[in-house]
Amino acid sequence: MRKVLVTGGAGFIGSWAVRHLLQSEDVFVVNVDKLTYAADYEGALVHVGKPNYHFELADICDNAAIDALVRHFAPDVIMHLAAESHVDRSIDDARSFIQTNIVGTYSLLQAALRHWSALPTERRSSFRFHHISTDEVFGSLGDDGYFSESTPYQPNSPYSASKAASDHLARAWHSTYGLPVVITNCSNNYGPHQFPEKLIPLTIAKALSHEKLPVYGQGTNVRDWIYVEDHVRALIRVSFEGKPGETYNIGSGCEKTNLEVVESICDCLDELRPLNGNSRRSLVTFVTDRPGHDYRYALDSSKIRRELGWSPQESFESGLRKTVRWYLENTSWWERIRSRRYDGARLGTQAA
Repeated sequence: MRKVLVTGGAGFIGSWAVRHLLQSEDVFVVNVDKLTYAADYEGALVHVGKPNYHFELADICDNAAIDALVRHFAPDVIMHLAAESHVDRSIDDARSFIQTNIVGTYSLLQAALRHWSALPTERRSSFRFHHISTDEVFGSLGDDGYFSESTPYQPNSPYSASKAASDHLARAWHSTYGLPVVITNCSNNYGPHQFPEKLIPLTIAKALSHEKLPVYGQGTNVRDWIYVEDHVRALIRVSFEGKPGETYNIGSGCEKTNLEVVESICDCLDELRPLNGNSRRSLVTFVTDRPGHDYRYALDSSKIRRELGWSPQESFESGLRKTVRWYLENTSWWERIRSRRYDGARLGTQAA
């Protein structure tokens, strides 16, 4: 049985990775998560009791705890997803991003290196440390072009800078110590169970509550959107088949302006839950842009398609429809969050 240790397995992408990994009976999943404000508590605990699942409440910055966990479970793969990820929060206070994304990655790399170094030859060759990152480390594109795996880094937010630093650490641990590291950089994820501070779930929740729908600037900033399950399928393939030392971009090619995304959500909701003949587009409100807001992200993901045979299964339209339906059918999930953990107020307006 292959053992996979997933950090951040109660987060949005991490919880989907755990769900997909558990579909295989020959994979044992160790889910390590700190259960921060954005964690999907139910998602982390729903698998407890399954013979191939173990949940561990731990902080990746706790060197002793992480080292003990890695030694005890002796994983074949470490999927490192634990991270602070919301750009707006990093603008308000970057401290937790520096601590978790940089110091936490260092702690995990050290534990992985000690574990890998002690493995017998056959297991050493098959071990992988998979560091999951973002396209934001590359900076901002103009109207044309794409980020490739060799694009120089130019992060422009505290969040992306912290992820860029962690990418460099992971790459250095491969180059210096030989740790079998693979790195992936993904485009914007969306889908069911996403914490409602990100654009798509926030817009859905506000639209269903008949609140104004804030759009930064003129809504012209462009993102490449990938449905979370498509991303997770790619992550698992890289974890099991990726070549040590290699980086893989994971994008869907679904570029949309922020305004197009918000208007698509309005149209989908108007169809699935009509509002007395009125369009929810009337709720769109343009607000002052976010400091340092990158104009456009777009990934060239031809490498993973060519070398590992991955391709996305969802279009933006099909993935968004699945997402909107889920939030409509699970209103109690996001309403609890809005009443107890995050009320939808704007973030990212203060100096760090």
